[in-house]
Amino acid sequence: MTWGKSRARAPVAWLVAGLLLAVALALAPSAPSVRSAGTSASAAAAPGSATLVVDRGSLSFTPSTVSLRGGGTLTLVNLDTFDHTVTSVATDAEGTPLFDVRVPAGTSATITGVEALAEGSYAFFCKLHPQMRGVLSVEGGDGTVTPELPAFEQRLVVPRRLTGPLVTIPMRQARVRMLPTGPRTRMWTYGGSYPGPTIVRPAGRETRVRFIHQLPRKVGALTVHLHGDHHAAEHDGQPTTQLVRPGRSRVYEYPLTYGGLPEPSSFFFYHDHRMDHTARNNWRGLQGMFVVKDPSESSLQLPTGRRDVPLMLADRSFRSDNELTNPFAHGPTMVGHHGSMAWTGPHAPPDDATVGTHVLVNGRYAPYLPVSATRYRLRLLNASHFSSYSIGLSDGRPLLQIGTGNGLLRKPVVRDRVLLGPAQRADVIVDFHGATGRDLVLDSVPNAAGATGDDARQAALMQFRVGAEAPDRSRLPARLPSPDLVDVPKTVSKTWTFGLGETHGHHAGSFWSVNGRAFDPERVDHRARLGTVERWRLRNVSDVTHYVHIHAEQWRTVLRDGKPPPPWEQGLEDTWRLEPGEVVEVAARFEDYTGSFMIHCHMLDHEDHGMMARFDVVR
Repeated sequence: MTWGKSRARAPVAWLVAGLLLAVALALAPSAPSVRSAGTSASAAAAPGSATLVVDRGSLSFTPSTVSLRGGGTLTLVNLDTFDHTVTSVATDAEGTPLFDVRVPAGTSATITGVEALAEGSYAFFCKLHPQMRGVLSVEGGDGTVTPELPAFEQRLVVPRRLTGPLVTIPMRQARVRMLPTGPRTRMWTYGGSYPGPTIVRPAGRETRVRFIHQLPRKVGALTVHLHGDHHAAEHDGQPTTQLVRPGRSRVYEYPLTYGGLPEPSSFFFYHDHRMDHTARNNWRGLQGMFVVKDPSESSLQLPTGRRDVPLMLADRSFRSDNELTNPFAHGPTMVGHHGSMAWTGPHAPPDDATVGTHVLVNGRYAPYLPVSATRYRLRLLNASHFSSYSIGLSDGRPLLQIGTGNGLLRKPVVRDRVLLGPAQRADVIVDFHGATGRDLVLDSVPNAAGATGDDARQAALMQFRVGAEAPDRSRLPARLPSPDLVDVPKTVSKTWTFGLGETHGHHAGSFWSVNGRAFDPERVDHRARLGTVERWRLRNVSDVTHYVHIHAEQWRTVLRDGKPPPPWEQGLEDTWRLEPGEVVEVAARFEDYTGSFMIHCHMLDHEDHGMMARFDVVR
């Protein structure tokens, strides 16, 4: 059974299909379902208590499948050096996991919520290391808690568009509709909405954006980074300088040119980039999208207008009153100072991942969008702090990827799913012809254990309600006007190594490192000469995946683990997935601007906790 279905059978189909998928993803031996409460023949054989163990360095639950009598106790013994969670894939009607307990390294804990489950099978995972998955089978008992799949009660909101050469956006508090019922959620916003307004501008046209800081003084100074764009250092959203203080404003200038020519058709996003507060400020709502349109696209007959839809994915957690939780209230304590800073406490690196319970699309939980049975262009952005998503459609129809966030590919790539980590984007076309009367779900499904993308989050993201066919002048392109790629030097100019470091003595703590050191805004780690092409090597020597983002230029991916990159990575990029032990080589020409720029992990807690370095472009 697929997740595409007739609307008349929606509740039953969703329940059965969701459970089948959850268990299949956890590699269960058979397809279970939640059964009505009561005593089954096998209940007497199921134990009243069960234990999961995570051994040091294993990143797996032992056993991966466990049985328990209804009302029984499940315990996790964490012998690892990392914190772990035991989190239900299934959620209640409000989208909250049925059980979700964090167990610090070197401790054990009872997984509360399991005792109330109805008879059935429940997939679970670790939010901090999502490739860790398992299945809990509950036999008998009087539990009444069962999964509730999303009702898709809210219509998708497409942010308003700003198209002028001078744009003014106040940064202010506002109450935003995020959950389908209850109060609106108080957010720090760009322009009173979350996401902020989408700025849409023609390539090559000077664009000036004035941000006014109208948030409370306790928020502190802010800075704005236009992620993916090519612009001067003073307009790059420096993390410690040229800040926007409360009550003040700043104009950022974006020429939307590259080497004197119009930039390629691109999908950027703007967000706060304040040192040591980037995660907090983005969590509270300081994120928005930016589309650069290339006039040459008009000849391609791509979907336009209402059929060109930007979609920003981001996860958040909520209190019972619909206010955001504050995952930073009891965060780690910084010791030392710039260049030798480290963190201590229960959420110090490597246990500093911010993961929300609810996945939002354009700021709303489980929205729906009525569409015609025609082709649509979806511009996908993962704006989450930590989570990755393997995005596809519930009935298996393909996504035709035509571009990255930095421009079109040379040839479109037919894909079943598109894996996006934090800050990564993809430009895809979806064809809804033949789906009239069906509700199709855009979902995220992790890959099999051990495969790239096995750490993707499982979630139903949004629903497309497909109506009648309509006139459709769009076409699927066979070739695309991709931007030129630089010739690659034979030698590597700079190697950047991403890892985990420790300090000792009076200021003992841990930090995320680049080349063994924590970020120091005064230290220049590399100098590149304007007008030259450099080849850089990115290495991950830590035990967790990182997503590395480079400012200043738009980059060509040269090699991934010594091999040519896959077809969808053969255009321009600015953010790369690096799994443990992985090596990626990239190249770019340093054009137009001198000054200071950043390279960092875009898992925002990692960036805040040291995994950032400065490079300067010089004459």
